[in-house]
Amino acid sequence: MTPDSNSMKAAATVDAPTLRAWLSDGEELALVDVRDGGPFSRSHLLVACNIPLAQLELKAPELLPRSDARIVLIDDAPADGQQVAQRAAALLSQHGYSRLAILQGGTSGWGRCGFELFSGTNVPSKAFGEHVEHTCETPRIDPEVLHQWQQDGRDIVLVDSRPAEEFRTVSLPGASNCPGAELVLRVPGLVRSDKTIVVVNCAGRTRSIIGTQSLRNAGLPNPVYALKNGTMGWELAGFKAEHGREDLVPVPHGAALDQARRMADDVAARYAVSFINRDMLRGMLTEPHRTTHVFDVRQPAEFAAGHLPGSLNAPGGQLVQATDTFVVTRGARIVLVDSLQVQSVMTAHWLMQMGWRDVHVLKDGLNSTASKAPLETGPIRTPGLGEADLPDHALSAQALQAQLKDAAVTVIDVGDSFRWRRGHVPGSAYAMRSHLSQVLGRFPPHRPLVFVCADGRLSRFAAQEARALGHASVSTLAGGRSAWLAAGLPTERCTTDDDPKLLTPTDDMWYPPYARTSAVQEAMQQYLTWEVNLLEQLAREPYLTFSTP
Repeated sequence: MTPDSNSMKAAATVDAPTLRAWLSDGEELALVDVRDGGPFSRSHLLVACNIPLAQLELKAPELLPRSDARIVLIDDAPADGQQVAQRAAALLSQHGYSRLAILQGGTSGWGRCGFELFSGTNVPSKAFGEHVEHTCETPRIDPEVLHQWQQDGRDIVLVDSRPAEEFRTVSLPGASNCPGAELVLRVPGLVRSDKTIVVVNCAGRTRSIIGTQSLRNAGLPNPVYALKNGTMGWELAGFKAEHGREDLVPVPHGAALDQARRMADDVAARYAVSFINRDMLRGMLTEPHRTTHVFDVRQPAEFAAGHLPGSLNAPGGQLVQATDTFVVTRGARIVLVDSLQVQSVMTAHWLMQMGWRDVHVLKDGLNSTASKAPLETGPIRTPGLGEADLPDHALSAQALQAQLKDAAVTVIDVGDSFRWRRGHVPGSAYAMRSHLSQVLGRFPPHRPLVFVCADGRLSRFAAQEARALGHASVSTLAGGRSAWLAAGLPTERCTTDDDPKLLTPTDDMWYPPYARTSAVQEAMQQYLTWEVNLLEQLAREPYLTFSTP
C-alpha cells in the first residue's frame, strides 16, 4: 500500500492554529483526511476531504492533480497509532508531491485547541442546503400532505433529484428520476400547465431543498415544494416505498426545451455566471500554480457518448450535494461543461453561492465546430499512482468460477463493503484493504489468493501488497465485480454483521440509514436531526461562508 514504515522520512508538520490561519489566507489548500471512511464520518475537520490511504493510489491523480499544491494530511494520531498520515505522505512524496505537511495531533489535536469537529459526510454541501432553506424560505410539504394529494388525484409531478442508482434502491410511488442539475432542463417537459404542482424529493433534505430552489430561482411558474425529509420522512410516516425502478425523465423538445434554456439564461444573467471560451480554457489549463478542474455535469451515459478531452464527469446535482468528493483543493478553479448550457449554469450559480469564487461555464462547450479536437467517448480512466508498473495476473470471471467449483482458491474482496454486502462473488470474503496485512497472516503463503473489487483496479494494488508479504500465488478478477455481473454469474448477499466471511470490520465507509442491517428507522431520525443542526455548528467556523441573494 505504501513504502515500508522503516524507510519513511518524517514529513513536515503544521499545528492546528497555523492550519486554521491557512484556511483564510487565500492560497490554494487541500485538507486530506487519509483515514478510512468510517472513522472520518465520526469526526473530522469541516473542509477536510476523505481520501483513505487504502484508495490513495487511485484517487490522488484526479483529486490532487497538481503535485506542487499545498496539501495537509490528517489522521487521528496518536490515537490511531498507525502513522496513516505519515504513510500517505511517503506515498505521495514518492510520486512527486512536493508541498506536504501533516496536522500535528490529527483530529484530536484540532479538537483540543477548541476548534470544531464535525460528524457525517459531505458536510459543507449539506450545511449549505440548510442555509438555502433558511435563507430562501424554500417551500416544503410533509409526507402526509403529499400522500393525501396523491389520493385525491391532484395534478402533481413528483421528481426524485438523486442519481439513478439511489433512485433504483428506493423511490416513492409515482416519482420519476430527475437528478438535481437536470430539473430545470427536464421538468418543463413534464408539467401540463402552470398550475401543475411540482414536488421534489431526495433521500433526506439537501437535494430536495436545492432542487426545489433551483426551479424557483429559474422562474418556473408552477408551485414547487420540497418533500420534507425525503424518502426517509416518507417511510418514517408509515408509507411504503418502492424499489428497482428506472424512470428517468427525458430531455424535452420544442417549446419545453426553449423554456428551459430561457430560464437558464435568466439565471446566468441574474447571478453573473462567468462564461469562457476554448482559448481561455487552454490558457487556464497551462497556468502554473493553479488547480483547474473541468467537469462535464451531464448524466454518465451522455458523458460516455461524447465529452471534451480532459474533462471528468461530475453530474451537477452531485457536484453540489457532495462537492468534497470531486474538488479537494480549496480555492481551485472550476470549469463546467454541458451541451445546452442549462445544467452547467444551474450548477455554477450554486457553487458560487457555496463560496467557490473561480467558477466558469464553457460557452458552446460541446459544440464540435468550436473545437479543434474531436470529442472523446467512453469512461475516463486516469492512471493511478504506480498503476502502470503493477503486474497483471488477472483471471476472467469464467476462469474464477471454474476455480471456485474446485475450492482451489481463496477470494478476498477489498472493494467497498456496502456493495459487497449487496452482491458479491459466491464464497468471497471481505477485508478492508487497510487491514490487509493482518488478514493475510491467516493464510499460508502457498494458498492461491484472488483479489476482487468493484472494477478490478484497487484489487491489483492489494495483490501487489500480498506478493510483497510473501504470498506466491496471487491474482485478481479482471474487471472486478462489474465483470462478474456482466457475465451473468450468480452472486451472494450478506445481511448480517456476524457473517464468517467478514474478515475485518466494515468500517471503510459511512453507511446511510437505508443500508443498515438493524435499527433503520432510528438511524433515519438521527440523520435528519443531525442535518438540521448543522447550521448552528457551522456558525462557529467562520472560514466557510455562504451567500444567497
